[in-house]
Amino acid sequence: MSELAGPVEVVGAGLLGTSVGLACRRAGLEVLLSDVKPSHVRTASGLGAGRPRRPQDRPQLVVVAVPPDHLAEAIVAALEGSDAVVTDVGSVKGAPLAEVTEAVTPEALARYVGSHPMAGSERSGPLAASAALFDGRPWAVTPHAGASPEAVELVDELARVCGAVAVRLDPADHDLAVARISHVPHLAAVLVAAQLAKAPADHLALSGQGVRDVTRIAASDPGLWQQIVGANADAVLGLLAQVRADLDALIDAIDGAHHGDATALGAVLARGVAGTAAIPGKHGGPVRPMASVFVSVPDHPGELARLFGDAGQAGVNIEDVHIDHDPGRPVGLTELVVAEEHTERLLAALESRGWTTHR
Repeated sequence: MSELAGPVEVVGAGLLGTSVGLACRRAGLEVLLSDVKPSHVRTASGLGAGRPRRPQDRPQLVVVAVPPDHLAEAIVAALEGSDAVVTDVGSVKGAPLAEVTEAVTPEALARYVGSHPMAGSERSGPLAASAALFDGRPWAVTPHAGASPEAVELVDELARVCGAVAVRLDPADHDLAVARISHVPHLAAVLVAAQLAKAPADHLALSGQGVRDVTRIAASDPGLWQQIVGANADAVLGLLAQVRADLDALIDAIDGAHHGDATALGAVLARGVAGTAAIPGKHGGPVRPMASVFVSVPDHPGELARLFGDAGQAGVNIEDVHIDHDPGRPVGLTELVVAEEHTERLLAALESRGWTTHR
């Protein structure tokens, strides 16, 4: 297996690039930073993600973390500017690979291996970065037919160094996969969120955690997502055609339910349940039955810590948490998601410590 000893150069010190730098520094590797915006390099350096690249530096691995519209040219520049292995963290693989293949020699192309960590945030820029951003997350490694085995192993090692789990995919399979699990869900969230933009204030006053969950990712940078979706248009359009057909079927099903036959609507809703159950569970394992315990938490410093401490004293692991603030009172309704078999134990323990709870 190829050993990643560094230095690692990161081209593009935004959210992902700075997070790669922080994760590599956490592992003790030297990191070199470059960006068209000097302020990003200064900020990332100040956060401890590395130091500015100098002309005499000789990186072992270059990680390109620039916006999709500039990805191919940055990969080509990295391949032609050094003898390092080059990867990128872009969310689309096929289109950049085609451009790079046209622009460089087969010998240089052998040093390029695309990759894509499945982690991010609706926030952007180096200040949103974290060394833990990739911990436990899948990291797609997408070698092309001409990639050298040593280069592929080095990119696998980068994923492991950053705390992620390397997953090998063909570039075309990757693009279809991310269209299905990332790009189309993002567009669906955008459409739902857009319905809220001109909604009456008294309608929006009823907003709860459900609408926040569905629309959260729609707050991401529109310019970046315009580039992402445009670069993966073929895969996205194919899936959106299926969604359009499903939407027509849903409209017909609701109309049928309105006229007394809810069979078709029940079938559509059941397919949604089946889809959520198909998502891998914790640590990639099978989905475990989960249940929610709702707790009223005063909006005061230290109350959440006390709640988590009491749950820990009960010996119950909290798998997920959501907080919905009551607009009329200084109280938050906190949803603790736990393994179903631990629900009664948690309810009893919290109620014995004075918490107001319900299922």
